[in-house]
Amino acid sequence: QVQLVESGGGLVQAGGSLRLSCAASGRIFSSYAMGWFRQAPGKEREFVAAISWTGGSTYHADSVKGRFTISRDKAKNTVYLQMNSLKPEDTAVYYCAASAVSGCKGPAIKPDLWGQGTQVTVST
Repeated sequence: QVQLVESGGGLVQAGGSLRLSCAASGRIFSSYAMGWFRQAPGKEREFVAAISWTGGSTYHADSVKGRFTISRDKAKNTVYLQMNSLKPEDTAVYYCAASAVSGCKGPAIKPDLWGQGTQVTVST
């Protein structure tokens, strides 16, 4: 069974840090880009970051640039989102996604597979 499983969410104070992980299991695609999205209550899901299959190309949304960093470990089939200097407006459910297109398309990434999501709550 092909699936993406996120972990690492939780409650943190403003200014703190969290690292999200997304582990892919099963045979997904021969090569795939990965991305992180988030959805806050009452808002649409929005793009956060993406990374190419090789890891050599990344893209971060302006709202998180300089604070969040996406990375991946191909040997572990895992993608990470390091989140620093967290703000209350970062509170959301964070989803990882896999795309059968191997290049980093930034916000144009078209996910073919989604994880179940992990809650991140940033308190004031």
